[in-house]
Amino acid sequence: MTERQKDRPWLMRTYAGHSTAEASNELYRRNLAKGQTGLSVAFDLPTQTGYDPDHVLARGEVGRVGVPVSHLGDMRRLFQDIPLEQMNTSMTINATAMWLLALYEVVAEEQGADISKLSGTTQNDIVKEYLSRGTHVFPPGPSLRLTTDMITYTVAHIPKWNPINICSYHLQEAGATPVQEIAYAMSTAVAVLDAVRDSGQVPPEKFGDVVARISFFVNAGVRFVEEMCKMRAFGRIWDKITRERYGIENPKQRRFRYGVQVNSLGLTEAQPENNVQRIVLEMLAVTLSKDARARAVQLPAWNEALGLPRPWDQQWSLRIQQVLAHESDLLEYEDIFAGSHVIETKVDALVEECLAEIDRIQEMGGAMAAVESGYLKSQLVASHAERRGRIEAGEEKIVGVNCYESTEPNPLTADLDTAIMTVDPENEARVVQALHEWRDSRDEHRAQEALSALKKAAAGDTNLFAATLECARAGVTTGEWAWALRDVFGEFRAPTGVSSAPLAVAAEAGTPLAAVREKVARTAEELGSGKLRLLVGKPGLDGHSNGAEQIAVRARDAGFEVVYQGIRLTPEQIVSAAVAEDVHCVGLSILSGSHAELVPDVLARLRRTGVDDIPVIVGGIIPSADAAALREAGVAAVFTPKDFGITEIIGRIVDEIRTANKLDPLEVPA
Repeated sequence: MTERQKDRPWLMRTYAGHSTAEASNELYRRNLAKGQTGLSVAFDLPTQTGYDPDHVLARGEVGRVGVPVSHLGDMRRLFQDIPLEQMNTSMTINATAMWLLALYEVVAEEQGADISKLSGTTQNDIVKEYLSRGTHVFPPGPSLRLTTDMITYTVAHIPKWNPINICSYHLQEAGATPVQEIAYAMSTAVAVLDAVRDSGQVPPEKFGDVVARISFFVNAGVRFVEEMCKMRAFGRIWDKITRERYGIENPKQRRFRYGVQVNSLGLTEAQPENNVQRIVLEMLAVTLSKDARARAVQLPAWNEALGLPRPWDQQWSLRIQQVLAHESDLLEYEDIFAGSHVIETKVDALVEECLAEIDRIQEMGGAMAAVESGYLKSQLVASHAERRGRIEAGEEKIVGVNCYESTEPNPLTADLDTAIMTVDPENEARVVQALHEWRDSRDEHRAQEALSALKKAAAGDTNLFAATLECARAGVTTGEWAWALRDVFGEFRAPTGVSSAPLAVAAEAGTPLAAVREKVARTAEELGSGKLRLLVGKPGLDGHSNGAEQIAVRARDAGFEVVYQGIRLTPEQIVSAAVAEDVHCVGLSILSGSHAELVPDVLARLRRTGVDDIPVIVGGIIPSADAAALREAGVAAVFTPKDFGITEIIGRIVDEIRTANKLDPLEVPA
């Protein structure tokens, strides 16, 4: 080979944050010392959804899946001794993105940084929150305004910042096919760029600068060839849209810029050691191809299906990247797939199908209209249900789950309680206490004035960033900023997509679903209730609703009447619904780790209302010790990711209903 300069490696990050700003700061400094080249901040769910740690919905969620940042003091502490002017920081934040970027900017100013030199990314893609991740707060219109205001502010004042990271990642987690993933992400980009253009805040000659700062956050699954072709198709479609729709002539401004977190959906609780090779394969799909290589990569840890990874687990994922970048010869070559007729044929087919789906969405009025109508959500729920059906039928093989299930004892998980990190349950009280001290010590008059100015700006049409910066400097809290905007904009409950999802699994005679349907019908008959009724509830702030939706759809297909009101409910609301709907079973889905707080609360409230004969089942990422504690507290059954057979789960629910109602066990031949 001719001698050529080795390419620079991609940015290497680890998605991290937990407990408190102090604990997360220590973790960041350790990771940077290990050779990580950028920061990726995970915020806890109250911070992401605009609640302070002392709000009723925040209970059990504080510091669980990320770091709590309630005000400027927390942001200061989070980045203490980390020079922000030299750092590339990615912040996974959406509904409250403007607020967190304002806090970040003020901390950088306090450090003496030149704001125009700050580099990093705010995720800020609200469309996928409505569809898959569930941390939205405001309706689509005001949410798009917040995004537009942030983009125009950063292009003018923080030109190296990516103000939005359009996320197809979470769409794949919610069941999207490659075509849906590309088409929905591109439709979101079009909606955002159209809104910025139409806002009149950016002169036409500067619009290329806006396009150049749009970045994407993509998922790479285990289907290596398809995923690599997907990335090439993404780049080709982005080039076409930016050139033809927006007239961008400069090829540098049209470049498809993306970061990756490889697939967490495919990580298994069964034989979790297999996750390591899955992670490696998925990383290769977005790094091997020079013409479609990721600009930044973060890898999940092998044990994420079990619980919160420890620093050692995250180090392992960082070392996987470092071995590829520094030991292999990957970065010494031009694109190694250029000219492959197999790759070209696949890319051409993807491009054609994606453009057709993008046109379909445009005909509906664009991405925002397709969110509000429920079209995008129902398409994702249906795709996910089809995939689950293929896995259960054995058509789609997952090693260690539905094939090659025999295994040697696993030394990595010999002691499950030490194989993951746990957050101290006392942490929440300390964070709440610190919040109260912050509120007591600030200039209250200035804080209230800043909030009034924010509301006034929101009621008009001025850019909201200046008012948000004053709120940050005045000591306003995350919840206060979000409530001020809720007062003006209102809140939004996204469509669930459950009622319109088609039948995903066959129910002909002799199939497992037919047997369960028979069980459901006979049990309803014996109870004299017309139909069995199942309440599927998502207590707390965990918005990952994919599992709950799949249970709801399959229960409906098995003959249940399903009550599913979507995400973000208090235990009180769930119990009220269970009583009002006279349900036969309550199913709770929690993936954020708040099960230890919220499930016992639901049980206690049911007992207080005198309906303690309703069985409660729980599903989610629940460590075995916690599962045992929940069963001891009165939970009838606990399901975790290793229980992949949804039809079997529905059958188990019927069994628990029969047991609770003192009916004899019912065996229906499959």
